[in-house]
Amino acid sequence: MLSVVSARYARALVDVVTAPGSKTDPAQVLSQLRAVQDLIHGSAVLQNALNSPAVAPSRKRAVMRRLLEPMGVLDQVRNFVFVVIDHRRAHDFASIVDGFETLLDERLGFVAAEVRSATPLTDAQRARLETQVSRLAGKKAKLKFSSDPTLIGGAVAHVGSTVYDGSVRGQLEKLRTRLGAG
Repeated sequence: MLSVVSARYARALVDVVTAPGSKTDPAQVLSQLRAVQDLIHGSAVLQNALNSPAVAPSRKRAVMRRLLEPMGVLDQVRNFVFVVIDHRRAHDFASIVDGFETLLDERLGFVAAEVRSATPLTDAQRARLETQVSRLAGKKAKLKFSSDPTLIGGAVAHVGSTVYDGSVRGQLEKLRTRLGAG
């Protein structure tokens, strides 16, 4: 669940990136935000420094500037990281990035879906599922895939609060319900 604070930061960045006349590629911004998130998450020392009230914001910005420079991040991404740091929200960075992705998808007309399958899917199977879920949802679906060996076979897709159950277990349950009702 996205906190109110994280949503506020995420929405502000989505507004900047998708503003009319913006020449910024939203996918590039998301990719760079994820890279910064990985950088922060990968270092307990950096996390402690960014979250510590004993370290001056100017010092935090200086450290991040040196770390971000070789990454070649966009000015908007660097400035956004500085705003998050200045407002003592570094501990919320991962949540803000997740919120940014969700709000960006909504703004661009995508719907997020999670697909669990009994075994890893081939690229062709993933493409077919993406087409089917997009048709069912009425929007272009952006799928995240995972394997779930408890499914026996088939797949289960979650789009918001709607579940599309194409698993063997789900089909057997439906059949058992129909047979029991007769």
